[in-house]
Amino acid sequence: QVQLVESGGGLVQAGGSLRLSCAASGTIFSFYTMDWYRQVPGKQRELVATITSGGATNYADSVKGRFTISRDNAKNTVWLQMNNLAPEDTAVFYCKAGRSLPGRKYEYWGQGTQVTVSS
Repeated sequence: QVQLVESGGGLVQAGGSLRLSCAASGTIFSFYTMDWYRQVPGKQRELVATITSGGATNYADSVKGRFTISRDNAKNTVWLQMNNLAPEDTAVFYCKAGRSLPGRKYEYWGQGTQVTVSS
């Protein structure tokens, strides 16, 4: 059973920083593309950042230059460093592990961690 556990959320003032962590267990972490999503009540979950098994990264336009995704396969962990936070970044952040094989797709989600940015 694959488990993802996020941590590092909290309350921060605008302009501040937070570092989210997502620890994986129960699988070969290095095989998976890891994503960070966020969701505000009443809105769809939004893809924030992606890091592939090879280390390639991609970001939503809204976070480029402020957020950095990274991973350590030896530690089965992915991080999201968030700098210069703004109130509109307030959301529940989720990590997702994804892998596609011929004829089959695997996706696992964490339980989420709340990030609140005060103005």
